[in-house]
Amino acid sequence: MGRRSARGQSVSWLAVLGWSSLAVLLGCAFFAAFGALNQNLYGASSFVERYLEAIADDEITTAATTPGVALDEAELEAMGLPSDVSTAMLRSNVVDAGPQDIRIIDDEARDDGSHLVTASYRLASSIVETTFEVQPIAPLYGVLNRWEFARSPLAVIDVTAAHNPFFTVGSLTLDTRARKSGDELAAFTHAAPYLAIAPAVYEFDYDSTLLTAQPEQVSVEPSERTSVTVSSQATPAFTERVQAQVDQFLEGCAAQPVLQPTDCPFGAVIDDRVVGEPAWTISASPIVTLTPGEDAFVMAPTAGVAHLSVDLQSLFDGDYYTLEEDETFTLALDARIRADGSISVQLR
Repeated sequence: MGRRSARGQSVSWLAVLGWSSLAVLLGCAFFAAFGALNQNLYGASSFVERYLEAIADDEITTAATTPGVALDEAELEAMGLPSDVSTAMLRSNVVDAGPQDIRIIDDEARDDGSHLVTASYRLASSIVETTFEVQPIAPLYGVLNRWEFARSPLAVIDVTAAHNPFFTVGSLTLDTRARKSGDELAAFTHAAPYLAIAPAVYEFDYDSTLLTAQPEQVSVEPSERTSVTVSSQATPAFTERVQAQVDQFLEGCAAQPVLQPTDCPFGAVIDDRVVGEPAWTISASPIVTLTPGEDAFVMAPTAGVAHLSVDLQSLFDGDYYTLEEDETFTLALDARIRADGSISVQLR
């Protein structure tokens, strides 16, 4: 009995030792797995790579909500930005091109736990290397690493909308007057800052019935501030509508049966006696061309020709005759687009 008991106890201890060893091995494997996750999937390099890939995939909401991306009020103030700076561009279908061929080429761990992660990527036609500083935050479930950008990678694009408050970026059309009031609204050129995800390429332009702006492409790097001017010009439709108003105005002048039509750019001074109603016709209307001025689209003084036909009696010999004469004149104007889309033309 005694021998069997001792042998049974020995077997039991061996079993306990075996299970304990297995438990230790499992525990080691478990912590090794967590270590591998923290080093790879939850590592600083992966954090930066996921941010860049979100931009590349046009998942801008994901990129914008990455820890450390949002700017607080103190950071906005330090950058000279208003607390209500526009975030309208932080959405999908705005970025023209995100980073491509993304590679992490360096990950330097520092004594304070932060990392300097250097990424290489192609942006438009350029190969760019950017170093991001990331720092640890409270771990997920208490064990999995989490990170945030020590400095927000958001860029600021100062957009100047020249001769037109609107501009288009990607599929989004914005009004630079959105946060303005009073006399500012009447300006011919407007400027406003916009937060933009970076790194990325943006294309700015504008196209409407009356105005058009040539595309301007801008590449922005993380934490960079840059500017772009969207310069709107009059379209042929705008010019045609102004031309129609000019022609209508001149026809009204020509309809006045007097030598000096009121408030009109042409007229005649004749020494002989007028014995019939003067008849004016417009032989050549000024050809309207519009260029941006200081506060309106302008037409520089442009020549036109009015023809006068009038019956006269000579004061010298009393003879009657008909005068047929061309009168050259010039016309200048300012043209503005009203809020309702109509055109205001001011002649000068």
